[in-house]
Amino acid sequence: MAEHRSMQRAALLDAARSLLSQGGTEALTFPALAERTGLARSSVYEYFRSRAAVVEELCAVDFPVWAAEVEAAMSQAETPEGKVEAYVRQQLALVGDRRHRAVVAISASELDAGAREKIRAAHGGLVAMIVEALGDMGHDQPRMAAMLLQGIVDAAVRRIELGAAEHPDAITDAAVAMALRGVRG
Repeated sequence: MAEHRSMQRAALLDAARSLLSQGGTEALTFPALAERTGLARSSVYEYFRSRAAVVEELCAVDFPVWAAEVEAAMSQAETPEGKVEAYVRQQLALVGDRRHRAVVAISASELDAGAREKIRAAHGGLVAMIVEALGDMGHDQPRMAAMLLQGIVDAAVRRIELGAAEHPDAITDAAVAMALRGVRG
């Protein structure tokens, strides 16, 4: 019975990922989840009390995986500049990844405090790594620079997501160049 419940919960999360990546948070509704999983709508409420609860769970499950992939790419880099480049490139490389698409949709949406807290915690390790790299590059305000750097990444993610005229690789290269020029001050 417990195994069956966890399978249904996993199916609901997977359906939520698909809905988020196709239509953003507006697409994530309980009727849509019920339809995708073949569960009755009342059953969906047995697993999650609200949309916010679904988003919160996805944050708890998906963000750490995504953050670990970015951290792994950064740890391969030899120089602080290399770490900055890896930080930008790896986040943009994950845009096509379905798990990451859900993460992008969640990041772009209005979140309740619980979900925001989980995202902040997952981002905490990443931000700490990038702040350290920026500090090593001689930045006098590495924490502020890290927030602005993430802004470049977020703008590039949106540009790729929108299916802009430029190829995703061109957007990635431009974001990397802008980030590196910017952080060198």
